[in-house]
Amino acid sequence: MSEGDSSTDPTPDGGVVSVDAPATRLHDGGTEGSTATDAADESALARIADSSLLTIARREYRLAVRSRWALGVALLFGLFTTAVVQFGASSVGPGRFDAVIATIAELGVYLVPLTALAVGYDAIVGADERGSLELMLALPVTKGRVVVGTAVGRAAVLSGAMLLGFVPGALLTVRYIGLASVGQYAAVALAAVLTACAMLGVAVLISTVARTKTHALGAALAIWLWVALLHDLVALGAVAGFDLGSGAIAAAILLNPVDCFRVLALSQVDVVAGGFGSVLAQAGLTTPMVTAALAAWVVVPVGVAAKLIQRRRL
Repeated sequence: MSEGDSSTDPTPDGGVVSVDAPATRLHDGGTEGSTATDAADESALARIADSSLLTIARREYRLAVRSRWALGVALLFGLFTTAVVQFGASSVGPGRFDAVIATIAELGVYLVPLTALAVGYDAIVGADERGSLELMLALPVTKGRVVVGTAVGRAAVLSGAMLLGFVPGALLTVRYIGLASVGQYAAVALAAVLTACAMLGVAVLISTVARTKTHALGAALAIWLWVALLHDLVALGAVAGFDLGSGAIAAAILLNPVDCFRVLALSQVDVVAGGFGSVLAQAGLTTPMVTAALAAWVVVPVGVAAKLIQRRRL
């Protein structure tokens, strides 16, 4: 056979295949070039699967920052702490600082859970209605990791925004009281952030089981009413009516993340505020116990949501 004829070779089916072609056609109709592209795509998807939780968390973080609600949370808590410290600590004295901490604790039981629930109530159901949840689940990631990654991303933004909002109050505290008060103020700020993450976990659980954003919003408002108002009324009524012991009081506090925040905040001062704070002395709770309970409130609802997402129809 001549050299010119060597450019084509017979195939088993009687056809020919060109050896000089830039890409050899494969048995499935593809080419080597397209196979390389597919391999690259599969490699990228494999990397996403390996770090799917962090990938989803970063995506949620970027979306939250882009939507500007993080800026709104920072401004809200900045105004809150500035007003409380400015009007409460402008008259210099340790007694005034105790009043500032007590005020933050008493007003924070309404503001902190409301903010966290507002941030997280649409985390899953909102993504489902927009269609982005189905798009994420088309990637090689489990449903549980999508829930956990979403919660982690939103918790990171919420924590950063709240801590930024506590900075103006800290600066005013140093101005009026001095550096000695920074440690107590920082402890209250960290307790507020931990409580917000706990309520965010509850919000993610609500968002996972709710069918629509309207249902999720209604459930979030009901949860806020319970943890901020009704729980204390029921607990105080039970304590007064049934003469419950310290164990029941401690359980009632630990079963409400908002009361855990109140305990941690009031433990920084010698002031016992009204409401459920009037029975704190009988509970026998320590700071590590309450902190561990809040940490459980952060983890358990998200873990339950990661399980329940398997039953959600998309």
